[in-house]
Amino acid sequence: MKRQAQKIVSWLLLAAIAFPVLRAQDSEWDRLNQQLLELYRAGRYAEGIPIASEALRAAESTYGANHPNVATSLNNLAEMYRMVGRFVEARPLYERALRIAETTVGPENSSVAQTLNNMGDLYRLQGEYTMAEPLYQRAIAIREKSLQPQNPALAQSLNNLALLYATQEKFKEAEPLYLRALEIYRAALGGNDLLVAATMSNLAELYRAQRKFSEAEPLYEKALAIYRVTLGPEHPTVAMNFNNQALLYAAQNKTADAEALLQQALRIQEKLHGVDHSASLTTLGNLATLYQDNKRWGEAEPLWQRVVAIAERAYGPDHPALAEPLENLAEVTKRLGRSSEAEQIQQRARQLSRSR
Repeated sequence: MKRQAQKIVSWLLLAAIAFPVLRAQDSEWDRLNQQLLELYRAGRYAEGIPIASEALRAAESTYGANHPNVATSLNNLAEMYRMVGRFVEARPLYERALRIAETTVGPENSSVAQTLNNMGDLYRLQGEYTMAEPLYQRAIAIREKSLQPQNPALAQSLNNLALLYATQEKFKEAEPLYLRALEIYRAALGGNDLLVAATMSNLAELYRAQRKFSEAEPLYEKALAIYRVTLGPEHPTVAMNFNNQALLYAAQNKTADAEALLQQALRIQEKLHGVDHSASLTTLGNLATLYQDNKRWGEAEPLWQRVVAIAERAYGPDHPALAEPLENLAEVTKRLGRSSEAEQIQQRARQLSRSR
């Protein structure tokens, strides 16, 4: 389940990213920012894009093109684009926000650190690790200098640099950063805050990747307890925690436990979004992979068919992202004795792979 596991990790870890601080203004800009913040917290990022765009226009017309509030709005709009995967559109917004912030408030200001942190996230998600690392390191240096030692913003940058190292399998570098971030969050926010839960989830993922299962499992459980109380039992983050914990059980050959958690995650996602929504893609793929790994071909086939159908609607029929689920569907189809059909599916997968 290695390939599917990486998708889950990327999805859940975004819970540890803090939204930029919005300054209180008795204005239209403030009203739009408050609306944007509510959409962000609800995970409704696509709906936030037009609101963020409107807030940017309001900031420019109210304060001028090079005001710190314009930098804030640029950063917020870039965040919305990043959260829906529109990286090309996010990048120049972050760059302009950074130029304005450095010029107007100085290169050592906390708002500069926030933009550096978010740009680092963008580069990390694009796989540009050598560009992301110095941005995170600079953000940490600014925050260590300008903030109190137990400020949550410092923990944010520590956590995100740890994410970068974990993605590169630099586990020794990542672990102390997670532990320090967790200590700061707990001291500043208490033991039951969502950022505490998110960082515990990240640390659990780190331990799972190193097959330190006995250390990972209690962290998953504690994080899940916080999520359920704070967000409710049917929140998308709860579903993602189920996914990650299912991977832990699958790695330990606890197939029944893994299956139960994946099915719970799928029920939550289908209830929230419907049966054909892209929000279910990762869970469907993981459940299909679990069945496939256990030679349950007849149960894996309809799940891979659903994955392919949803991905076609989400990305288009010629997108390279379809290659992997098509390859899995081809294998399952062949195992079910339909070799000619499997070869046709495999040929399509090869064509899409070559287009990457």
